[in-house]
Amino acid sequence: MKLSGDLKAFEARIGHRFKDPELLIRALTHGSISSATRPDNQRLEFLGDRVLGLVMAERLLDDDPKAAEGVLAPRYNALVRKESCADVAREVGVGDVLKLGRSEMKTGGRRKQALLGDAMEAVIAAVYRDAGFEPARAMILRLWGDRVENVELDARDPKTSLQEWAQARKLAPPKYVETGRDGPDHAPEFTIEARLENGQTATARATSKRMAEQAAAKALLDRLGN
Repeated sequence: MKLSGDLKAFEARIGHRFKDPELLIRALTHGSISSATRPDNQRLEFLGDRVLGLVMAERLLDDDPKAAEGVLAPRYNALVRKESCADVAREVGVGDVLKLGRSEMKTGGRRKQALLGDAMEAVIAAVYRDAGFEPARAMILRLWGDRVENVELDARDPKTSLQEWAQARKLAPPKYVETGRDGPDHAPEFTIEARLENGQTATARATSKRMAEQAAAKALLDRLGN
């Protein structure tokens, strides 16, 4: 099977040429367009999540041999969470080559954080299946780049950090209010507003309430200069 020009360009961006191009096509196929003859990327996403986790756990242990598990865990979570996978996916242009059904196309599927994160994990699994662990590991560390070295800056959960900020100033814990919900039932997009007792607010949108709350908390922290 020959890959199209845009998929060959994608191979160049991730730094891996597939011996089995079908693996890449499957990794980029969303369930909204799958069929009996065109499987989606869910099984690869399941595997890619584990490959990514192993790579990052090993790298964190090697980088800080004396760190306790309680120190390593938030760093690990920051590197493997769906938001980080989606950020990397945007950098390499996963959204441009995702194969989506018409409904997802209409609701902005190429920009959705969950879809991008899942597809990035599926691409990791595709490389692992195509060439083995070491090429997959090399690709992950190359694409995650400075995130690994700077993970301490991103290891704190934004909602936890915002709550600690409020407590330090004797304010009530932040509140998270759903102010909007758009899109079809199978693919909603939530708008969440983070509110502090002192009147400060920030709003964010995402494809899950949890991600929207985290994004709103981060936006409010940024607004507060924290």
